[in-house]
Amino acid sequence: MAMLNFGGTEEKVVTREEFPLDKARKVLKDETIAVIGYGVQGPGQSMNLRDNGFNVIVGQRKGGSSWDKAVKDGWVPGETLFPIEEAADRGTIIQYLLSDAAQIEVWPKIKPYLTPGKALYFSHGFGITYNDQTQIVAPEGVDVILVAPKGSGTSLRRLFLAGRGLNSSYAIDKDATGRAYERVIALGIGVGSGYLFETDFQREVYSDLTGERGTLMGAIQGIFEAQYDVLRANGHTPSEAFNETVEELTQSLMPLVAENGMDWMYANCSTTAQRGALDWKDKFRDAVKPVFEDLYESVSSGKEAKRSIDLNSQGDYRVKLEAELKELNDSEMWQAGRTVRSLRPENAE
Repeated sequence: MAMLNFGGTEEKVVTREEFPLDKARKVLKDETIAVIGYGVQGPGQSMNLRDNGFNVIVGQRKGGSSWDKAVKDGWVPGETLFPIEEAADRGTIIQYLLSDAAQIEVWPKIKPYLTPGKALYFSHGFGITYNDQTQIVAPEGVDVILVAPKGSGTSLRRLFLAGRGLNSSYAIDKDATGRAYERVIALGIGVGSGYLFETDFQREVYSDLTGERGTLMGAIQGIFEAQYDVLRANGHTPSEAFNETVEELTQSLMPLVAENGMDWMYANCSTTAQRGALDWKDKFRDAVKPVFEDLYESVSSGKEAKRSIDLNSQGDYRVKLEAELKELNDSEMWQAGRTVRSLRPENAE
């Protein structure tokens, strides 16, 4: 394990060099990894583990679209693909990768199969952190561990196939067997992590929910809408407003940030752009920081968890969600986006 120092703050990290794939295979050579759920994280993690040579099976509701998708991905019914309860029974490590709402629903079916010596694995700290609302409490004798890739399962799989890795956090909530650490790191390497940094279940879910509602999704959409609307209100065309709001950011500037950081991106822009960005960044920071403070309080108090659980438990939630997403999709800004994307050179006929 290495230690990184950030201005006096130390972090524990594990890299592929110090915990190579061969070591991970040896640690888990006698384990059966049962991936429960085949939605967002399940496909990427299970296929990466399979391709890396681990003993993996998938548990999914039989007959649904996710079951069919698993079959298309090469999982064989009765051999590597089973109903949820059977997979949980066969597995020594249960990767619980259902959605937060589905985890609550399925938990009574899974819990009986969590016998002493097994490990219960999450990729999100929600169920354990908010167990007063989810009722997800692992039985005695079971390791409770977490590997949370910092991106979608789709990204995890794409980077794996490209010979790269997606960074992940790891955490140990319960070490019942004395093997929780080697198990969690081996699994993190196995699913294709670039490197692993230490966290705990609470910090993972607090940062994750804040990020999703903030810069990763909620805040960025709100900022997109605000700038696009101002440009349109001042006579700019949809194409011009979208290109200046979204396209240039995602296609030109963010790749530079990902490559070498924000300062490097600034250094590769015009002096006019640099000056304007430096002059206005503090005003934007000061304007949105109170919103982020409200958001973090809502996450840490459990309000966001309660809202998510309450809404997801409604029978018509999926219909309402699809209506909200359709409204977003049908907005002028994202209609312009579809047109702009179709005109990129790689998409043009």
